[in-house]
Amino acid sequence: MEESGARAAVVRRLLSAKAESGKSFSDVAAETGLTNVYVAQLLRRQAQLKPETAPSLKAALPALTDELVDLMMQPPFRNYDPNIIHEPAVYRLNEAVMHFGESIKEIINEDFGDGIMSGIDFYCSVDKVKGADGKDRVVVTFDGKYLPYTEQKSEHMMSRSNRK
Repeated sequence: MEESGARAAVVRRLLSAKAESGKSFSDVAAETGLTNVYVAQLLRRQAQLKPETAPSLKAALPALTDELVDLMMQPPFRNYDPNIIHEPAVYRLNEAVMHFGESIKEIINEDFGDGIMSGIDFYCSVDKVKGADGKDRVVVTFDGKYLPYTEQKSEHMMSRSNRK
């Protein structure tokens, strides 16, 4: 597990490499074939860089050192600063999910059955579009695998079937 001070120092170096490139998260995403949110997750040490993606990320961000790339390929300690909720953009995202969450849950159940959206087999992107009124609009896409709840039959429990 990365120590929080050491993690913060690595994140600063990773974000510095991005800043040095002059590229946005979306620019890097276009060059690597990743989503813009996943690029941000990688640079914040909230996702693990896969070996097959490392060359395209290094090409997109030339200031990334081999040391940083090696660190990015280690499984991250996924967490968040609980004070982030006070950041207005994050607060509003939470508010939107809380406000619309019950309806989204009902639609998931209606369309798919009793289950949830995975947060692990999950894609996320942020896009900018023009609204009908010509004003900029934010589009946040959550694209998660559907995971049905299962009926818990004891005969399907592998730990019990091996105890005879």
